Amino acid sequence: MTDRPRVVVVGGGFAGFHAARNLTKRLGGNAEIVLVNSTDYFLYLPLLPEVAAGVLEPRRIAVPLAASLPGVRVVLGEVDDIDLAQKRVGWSDPEGGRDAITYDRLLLAVGSVNKLLPIPGVAEHAHGFRGLPEALYLRDHIVRQFELAADTDDADERAARLTFVVVGAGYTGTEVAAQGVLLTDNLRRAHAELRDQPVRWMLLDTAKRVLPELDERLSGTADRVLRERGVEVRMGVSVEEAGHDAVRLTTGENVATRSLIWCVGVRADPLLESLGLKTEKGRVVVDEFMRVPGHPEVFASGDAAAVPDVTRPGQSTAMTAQHAERQGRLVARNVAASLGHGTARRYKHHDLGFVVELGGRDAAANPLHVPLAGLPAKAVTRGYHLTAMPGNRIRTLADWALDAVLPRQTVQLGLVRAVDVPLETATPERPHHS
Repeated sequence: MTDRPRVVVVGGGFAGFHAARNLTKRLGGNAEIVLVNSTDYFLYLPLLPEVAAGVLEPRRIAVPLAASLPGVRVVLGEVDDIDLAQKRVGWSDPEGGRDAITYDRLLLAVGSVNKLLPIPGVAEHAHGFRGLPEALYLRDHIVRQFELAADTDDADERAARLTFVVVGAGYTGTEVAAQGVLLTDNLRRAHAELRDQPVRWMLLDTAKRVLPELDERLSGTADRVLRERGVEVRMGVSVEEAGHDAVRLTTGENVATRSLIWCVGVRADPLLESLGLKTEKGRVVVDEFMRVPGHPEVFASGDAAAVPDVTRPGQSTAMTAQHAERQGRLVARNVAASLGHGTARRYKHHDLGFVVELGGRDAAANPLHVPLAGLPAKAVTRGYHLTAMPGNRIRTLADWALDAVLPRQTVQLGLVRAVDVPLETATPERPHHS
């Protein structure tokens, strides 16, 4: 035991990881820094669709926390009890044990979970896409549909198994559809019985266009690539009801399928609603320094926080990895300042542009607001990801190089069962403390 102040970071995603890393630089040995996370790795989420498509091995985008955060005590646990009055964080470990720790400063960086809509059957029959288990399950599931389709003589069953419906045309859904169709092209070539069999991919969204949050030219590039690959892009359309072997669309059309991939978006972790703090759409309300009003020792950042966007008065920053990483770096500065090291600074972002990885030779990007497509966009996109990843860069680069010259390995490993990846990833009820 020491008399050093203790900073507890809850969550090891983009905000929590970069906050913990920068806290060690700013505080050195002047504080004890503890990171509590449900996995022992930081997940580089933007490349998750490439894991599902068999381009990257899963460990490439899983950066070990302990090795990447020297000077940080990493605790493996699912935080489910935060007592703001007692300044205590409690969690359950992977083997069912319980533990707790007190703090002098608390950073809430718990991130987000799948966003569910009240559509009958979706929770039971859709596949979510938020972590490595979901990506590995989806990869196995797609391979399995081809193997089962090749084994049946029933034309209707074969068509249903080779129909894939993606709901949500934001970043994730667009990239899953773009990467997925390349994977299924590979699988069809591997099965002689299926070479003349149509494989159907559908991308649905209630929005008017693909990637509605981006510049229209980037949106148009992604739309063109998807359509050229044969993806049915259906805007203004969504799912009305889902079943085991079919979905009904809002147009009234029934689509026979065994694959409903849910990429509608995310919501803040429900743990935040249990804290008795003021929230906005489930995110903790903070000031521009990411401090929680009324609790000077508590900070929040990333998807967990409704951080004021000073470039758009009255609005909060979007739930993106780009914001979460920058907020994590800055909140470390502000936490250190609250302990007497340095000065605090408000969060003001400068948009550097966006990148969308579309697989093959295609991407869309607008670095510094210069719209790019094709190979130039591909180079910018991969360069950005390699720069942004906090580890595993050479291994990732090697996987990309191998994918460019070798056929993909299309086997199902069966490591993740459907029961292990329910779409509802968050417990609806949490202990309440204020």
